[in-house]
Amino acid sequence: MNRRHFLTAGLLAGCIAMAPHAASAQTVMKLANATINDVQHEWQKLFVVALQKRVGDKVKAEIYPASQLGAIPRMAEGVALGTIESFITPTSFVTNIDPRFQIFDVPGLFDSPEHVHAVIHDPAYRDHMETMFLDRGIRVIGAIYNSPTLILTKRPAPTLEALKGIKARTFASPLQIEPMKAIGVTPVPLALTEVIPQLQSGGIDGMLAGMPILTAFKYYDVAKYVTDLNFAQIVTVNIVNEAWFKAQPKDIQEAIRAAGREAEQQAFGWGVENVKKSNATWIANKGEILELPPAEKASMMKTFVEIGTKIVSQNPTVKAEFDKLKAVVDAKRPK
Repeated sequence: MNRRHFLTAGLLAGCIAMAPHAASAQTVMKLANATINDVQHEWQKLFVVALQKRVGDKVKAEIYPASQLGAIPRMAEGVALGTIESFITPTSFVTNIDPRFQIFDVPGLFDSPEHVHAVIHDPAYRDHMETMFLDRGIRVIGAIYNSPTLILTKRPAPTLEALKGIKARTFASPLQIEPMKAIGVTPVPLALTEVIPQLQSGGIDGMLAGMPILTAFKYYDVAKYVTDLNFAQIVTVNIVNEAWFKAQPKDIQEAIRAAGREAEQQAFGWGVENVKKSNATWIANKGEILELPPAEKASMMKTFVEIGTKIVSQNPTVKAEFDKLKAVVDAKRPK
């Protein structure tokens, strides 16, 4: 065999040898998360199981909890840019990608965890929610109830007066920032990874969060007091980069969508129970859960609802989406 024939035969053999590997190339899906051992992390684990059940090893889903892929703003940007395939987070942390995410954070919108679940999983609204942000290059493949909003403080704050002057970490959303300003709290938007060092150094005095985060990261070691403001139920979404999603074969696209829906249904009961367990864990570690006097709570909620409604009414596109959501909220509100 001359050299030319040898090279031709070698290249052909190489192509034949490589063909099965190319045909069975595995898709990698990085699942980013700032939290760990909470309902967001649970959704990710349930999603991976549900996805593998549908497509086997065609997709290699890798979970990166506890901000392993960067601080929250970096993970949000990563999904928007396509450097991270998937990111799960409260809606408040992606309002910089699209202000329409604000609609889920309006104070007083939801009555209970069950109310949240009924609204965001109304079949027609859930389909709308999935595609609402496609013009920003992201798709919602998971939507779950997270927890009520509390404020952690280093000193007891059983009244609104006691909260005045506190510097508290908030989510990077006007729906948290402006209500805190209204009661005299100085809002300090921070990534979750920065909070404990700032609490320890005195840079901040507290933080807004859900109880499962406080116990998962053992915040009771740096602050013992929680005031149950409960002015909003935190809604979490799992978003994926749409260009990456559309680049997948149709069977994988459908499997991702179906696995996301399956996981969010399975995660709800786990999440509700986890809030109860987290409250018990907080008390067991000598933490205290304080309640505002009823009259103060009612006055605060009136102010917060007015602020939230005004914020989402300022942008016509946001207001249109809020009105659509509010119609479902009212229809699903317990009688």
